[in-house]
Amino acid sequence: MQAMEQLFSAFAGFMWGMPLVILLVGGGFFFVLYSRGLPYLHFRHALDIVRGKYDRHDDDGHIPHFQALSTALSGTLGLGNIAGVAIAITMGGPGAIFWMWITAVVGVATKYYTCTLAIMYRGRDSQGQLQGGPMYVIREGLGKRWLPLAYLFAIAGMFGTLPVFQVNQLVQILRDVFAVPAGLAGSESHFGFDLGLGLVLCAVVLAVTLGNIQRVGKVTAKLVPFMVLFYLVMTLLVLALDIDAIPAAFGLIFRDAFSGEAVAGGAITTVILMGVRRGAFSNEAGIGTESMAHGAAKTSEPVREGLVAMLGPVIDTLLVCTCTALVILMTGVWQGDADGVTLTAQAFESVLPGFGAYALTIMVLFLSLSTIFTFWYYGSKCLGFLIGAQHQHYYVWIYGALVVLGAVASLDAVVGLIDGMYAVMAIPTMVSTLLLAKRVNAATRAYFKTHPEEPHGGWG
Repeated sequence: MQAMEQLFSAFAGFMWGMPLVILLVGGGFFFVLYSRGLPYLHFRHALDIVRGKYDRHDDDGHIPHFQALSTALSGTLGLGNIAGVAIAITMGGPGAIFWMWITAVVGVATKYYTCTLAIMYRGRDSQGQLQGGPMYVIREGLGKRWLPLAYLFAIAGMFGTLPVFQVNQLVQILRDVFAVPAGLAGSESHFGFDLGLGLVLCAVVLAVTLGNIQRVGKVTAKLVPFMVLFYLVMTLLVLALDIDAIPAAFGLIFRDAFSGEAVAGGAITTVILMGVRRGAFSNEAGIGTESMAHGAAKTSEPVREGLVAMLGPVIDTLLVCTCTALVILMTGVWQGDADGVTLTAQAFESVLPGFGAYALTIMVLFLSLSTIFTFWYYGSKCLGFLIGAQHQHYYVWIYGALVVLGAVASLDAVVGLIDGMYAVMAIPTMVSTLLLAKRVNAATRAYFKTHPEEPHGGWG
């Protein structure tokens, strides 16, 4: 296990260098400028689309706009918002949160482009079913000579969407909050408990994922609104109890973002890299996974799905992640020895003793399960692209086994593997989107000519 930790950590460290930061954040700034800021002008129209104002049941696709957004959010509104924020602060200091915000702000434009393309260039799988995602965008939009890039995404997507991180952190908080105090697991030796819980989670996951994207869409459409509301109410309660400390927490984030004082050695590059890394894990803008969910939407208008998708970074990172960060910083627990989801649980428990950790555990249960359901869909589609859709059903059994593995693996090994694969996925996603950005602009001009009630935002 120690050798795996070192290998995966080295892999993630190599992939998440400054070139990838430039590709993700610099590419996002390019989309902001190239679109003339248009996505930021149409949030009202995006909300109308999500509410179903433009839904047509005879459109191509599998799920309505709202379920597509819910499915995508269930992949992003996961433990990246709870454990991921804690890891960002532990490894990159409070300033890492600022750089997470930057990824979200430019990620609005990035998601607009990637998810518009996911509908523009949907392709048929080997069974003739219409599918979306970066691999199909590359195949249909760029042609056969770019297929190696599509295969690279599909391979990385199979590993990057493994359930090991979500399961690992769910088991960790259930063990720390319930099992250890009840004597069901030891604080040092807990393999038996972790394995048993992993098997239970495997059974739950199989019960849902043996269905299809329609079943996943229905489940997440019910879970995601509840998760967001529940978590926001809980965090706002904590913030209200110590409202005077909020300005100091924001000040700490902004000050450390450009000084790196909280990081060993004061390396500002560490703060930036960790913030962008965790921001990408949180909102997935430019990674490509979310476009597989949005590519399943029932719509004949690619721009509509791009507008829906751009809501994701706002809800996920600017809202939910910020609430988590403020709670951790205001309580001061970030200066202790805990990491991951345990750190966040300590923050809530310190303000709401006897209740906070238990409430967070309930939240983590829903967050992790919904993300696991969505990641199964992503991984199976990647496998189907590689070996044929008729064989992708085998992925569910591999996935179930990996749920059990994630329950007993170490956090460092899990984070290293997933982070490294997210970096690999970003390369084909961003490269293909940059190459096809001109076609998104053309589609946008055509769309808003037919919607005169919406401001054109400089498109003419």
